[in-house]
Amino acid sequence: MPYSNAAAAQTDFPVRPPLARSPMIALRLVALAFVLVYLVPLALAAGLWIAGSHPASWRDADWTSARLLPAASDDPEAAAYVLSARTGGLKGAVSEHSWIVVKARCAQRYERFDKVGWGSPIRRDGYAPDGRWYSNEPRIVAALHGAAAEAAIPRIRAAIADYPFAARGGYRIFPGPNSNSFTAHVMRAVPGFGAVLPPAAVGRDYPVDGRLVRLDADGFSASLFGFAGLAVGARTGLEINILGLVAGVDPLRWTVKVPALGAFTYPS
Repeated sequence: MPYSNAAAAQTDFPVRPPLARSPMIALRLVALAFVLVYLVPLALAAGLWIAGSHPASWRDADWTSARLLPAASDDPEAAAYVLSARTGGLKGAVSEHSWIVVKARCAQRYERFDKVGWGSPIRRDGYAPDGRWYSNEPRIVAALHGAAAEAAIPRIRAAIADYPFAARGGYRIFPGPNSNSFTAHVMRAVPGFGAVLPPAAVGRDYPVDGRLVRLDADGFSASLFGFAGLAVGARTGLEINILGLVAGVDPLRWTVKVPALGAFTYPS
């Protein structure tokens, strides 16, 4: 039978309705966004870390002072700090370790508090106040001085004493509670710090008090036991946590938070 335009017009071809294609398109866009926002930075961070030079073990690491803080005897004012540094081993590609440092007015020495996975989890003065961590240079995340520090130090000490995972064995690398869960707990008790831990501080979103949803002066946050989470607030900006990798933006500070790589502020 000869082919004709009329016959072609009568032939039924299956056509997928536009609405049926929409979920698939949306799913592909979400998958592409996840790859670009989370997996690509993760791969880049791992590559950069592997290409770098790092101590073979904790015995070979440098734990000495980075001379980041002024000598306690030279500064009569009270002070309180939150410090952070990349951790050791391959996990240093994606994560940091954080700790608390305080100094009372006219004190001749600092006090440092860490939560670690070996020995007593809450360790006091186990390292130099501004010591390197596995040879990695620390940086100051938040600082209080003078009257603000004097008011904050009792609350810091109370939060440390009240930490619910202070007993031996109260440590889990992922999703927490770990060193960053401890520091985040103290920072929540002291709003005067006015900051949040860096996005690479894996474990900071673990709900040590059991509250999966939080709404307070800091904003809104929700955490699925540290495995995933969402935060929106004046201090955090917008953050989305997936398996400990945090992506976000902080428009008030012109900051972009890149998973594993950290926060980048313009101008830097």
